[in-house]
Amino acid sequence: MCPSCNGGKSGELSLSLFINLHGYSASWLCFRAKCGWKGYKKAAADGKPSIENLGRVNKVKFKRQITVESLQLEPLCNQLTAYFAERMISSETLKRNAIMQKRSGNKIAIAFTYWRKGELVNCKYRDLAKRFWQEKNTEKILYGLDDIADASDIIIVEGEMDKLAMEEAGFRNCVSVPAGAPPSVSKKEVPAEEQDTKYRYLWNWKEYFKKASRIILVTDGDLPGQALAEELARRLGRERCWRVKWPKKNDVGHFKDANEVLMYLGPSVLKDIIDNAELYPIRGLFNFSSFFDEIDQYYHQNVVYEFGGDTTYRARERSVSIVQ
Repeated sequence: MCPSCNGGKSGELSLSLFINLHGYSASWLCFRAKCGWKGYKKAAADGKPSIENLGRVNKVKFKRQITVESLQLEPLCNQLTAYFAERMISSETLKRNAIMQKRSGNKIAIAFTYWRKGELVNCKYRDLAKRFWQEKNTEKILYGLDDIADASDIIIVEGEMDKLAMEEAGFRNCVSVPAGAPPSVSKKEVPAEEQDTKYRYLWNWKEYFKKASRIILVTDGDLPGQALAEELARRLGRERCWRVKWPKKNDVGHFKDANEVLMYLGPSVLKDIIDNAELYPIRGLFNFSSFFDEIDQYYHQNVVYEFGGDTTYRARERSVSIVQ
């Protein structure tokens, strides 16, 4: 558990610790979105690691080998199957994605199994109180990684439930980030690949993304979700990224994510949202449609200061006219 945030209210086990094979240095990072505590430490001046440190290296460096049996995972019970059904996730989708459960006394938790080339490498748990935790000392990879191995279009969502929702809308070429969204966009430049610890799940499988011609960022509509989309675009290349617009939920807000749209509007609407994704904005490059509201107001003379005005750019006035 992270000593800086203590896992937040849910006690999330989100601290990652890496110790150099020879014990000369250590780095750490809390993957909890609202924390992000990180650091780096070199060994003592003599450069000689202690036997105690070497023992710790073996525990951290080599990832655990896990299986469904070793984790004591079980098929979903009726209660959890009903929980997914309420969220419009079918039993076929649950089976294909190997969604299981784990018991701890009288409590049960959903088990989202993470697979790499057919091998179980991690497992993330969620109880009905929406508390999350992962298996310790396992690989941190994208959820659904094997589904994008040969994809020309790749969809990235913010959570496992959204990955399942996308499948209900007909999209299997979808992965979820493993650790949620950051609170805001970093003001620093993107770190070098070997130092970009928090987004290592992108760099480790960059060959999958290099083969893709289009990457659709389907993150949550809140500020952290928008920050995640920006961080992903910075690393994957804005020119290849697309984004979606969530429809209005009421007069004051929009739907937040893929699963919410699936629940309230159905799979066809969710499919339309993906099919109508827009190019991710590139600084200094604009679509004409971005100015529709201003042009519409100008044409209908709804803005007082526009009456009788001009663009001040004669060359542009000769090229662009607003006609009925």
